[in-house]
Amino acid sequence: MEKYPRIFRVRQSLERPQVADVAGEVEQQLAKVDLRQRIRPGQSVAITVGSRGIANIARIARAIVDHLQRLGAHPFIVPAMGSHGGGTAEGQEKILRDYGVTEAYCGCPIRSSMETVIVCRAAEGFPVHFDRHAFGADHVVVCGRVKPHTAFVGDVESGLMKMMLIGLGKHNGAMVYHRAIKDYSFGQIVRSVAREVLTRCRIAVGVGIVENGYDETARIEAVLPDEFEVREVELLRLARQWMPRLPFRTAHMLLIDEIGKDISGTGLDTNVVGRKYLDHYSREDEYPKVRYISVRGLTEKTHGNATGLGMAEFCLTRVIEAMDVSMTRINSLTGGHPTAAMIPLHYATDRDVLDAALPLIGLADPPDARLLWIRNTLDISEVECSAAYWSEARERPDLEILTDPRPMPLDDAGFLPAITSLGTVPPAGRHA
Repeated sequence: MEKYPRIFRVRQSLERPQVADVAGEVEQQLAKVDLRQRIRPGQSVAITVGSRGIANIARIARAIVDHLQRLGAHPFIVPAMGSHGGGTAEGQEKILRDYGVTEAYCGCPIRSSMETVIVCRAAEGFPVHFDRHAFGADHVVVCGRVKPHTAFVGDVESGLMKMMLIGLGKHNGAMVYHRAIKDYSFGQIVRSVAREVLTRCRIAVGVGIVENGYDETARIEAVLPDEFEVREVELLRLARQWMPRLPFRTAHMLLIDEIGKDISGTGLDTNVVGRKYLDHYSREDEYPKVRYISVRGLTEKTHGNATGLGMAEFCLTRVIEAMDVSMTRINSLTGGHPTAAMIPLHYATDRDVLDAALPLIGLADPPDARLLWIRNTLDISEVECSAAYWSEARERPDLEILTDPRPMPLDDAGFLPAITSLGTVPPAGRHA
């Protein structure tokens, strides 16, 4: 009898709307809103770029710069990312460089600072912070991805309005707003602050980005300030429809090769793993339901920020060794989510993790475990699945079976390879 479940690979069929010409679409969208009516030659324009790994973000930023320069304006880029990058100006500029957002590529300056200006006090009584460089500009272009938030629920979640709070509020603002959200709803705070920013901070236009389930640009839309709230509701609806999902509704165990801030605000997208409300359980009406999560590594672009690791029950010891404890704690505390920085049970090898976790899954024997294995929560078009899913997978028209079940590929030292290095051999049997 085998000790571990056999695994096979499936390819999901996800919705795939896609922008073919990213730069061209940015130009078309900005031309449509006719910024000449707002932005005059010689005026300065701050463009926000955040810390998430948004597809084509450098091309999108450069296209915005190109459009503004054709208007005769003087654009510059500001990192808009709360406490990320260790809460330092240098760390945030380094994040941009890793995404290809550089002065040389984009053709404009990058002005990175953690200093903010208090523009007013919100109706709830707390100060409204705004990036110093952006506040000093004649205009601001808010560029960001619209998607479901990893913790908050509403008709407005992550997107342009949140960028005006957490992103342009920098570390100071992010601390204040996350505290306020403890006493008020996310929806109330995001609307309260966004309305003050829209009134006082010379927002010229928003550039909303929606991605498909393959981490590709699915839509780009220029949004005028007085339409932010209405359009973001519609864009969020599309983002929910197109977002990636695990192929099955329940799992005893989920192996994740990498987590990171470039993947999600919580390192792993809680909407994908089914832990939006509770760190270690799915709510009764929430799917998928994953009993145990094991994290195998951090992305290179997260620079040791392991925020979200505390939502896993297990990890490899090498993850702890790669973790920048200070950076992780700063980010998790700023976000009001201290448990996200906690350390799971960690083991030297994948074999050790499996030996510890699989006996805990319930009445199913370890070889019969419902186990899923993904690269990260953005890249789940192909998933390794245990043999317990075989019968269901064969009946699913949205799944293409790429291999027959095969043994877990543990090496002599007890490690699994990166999922991306596994070859696929077409199954001998039929699959439609």
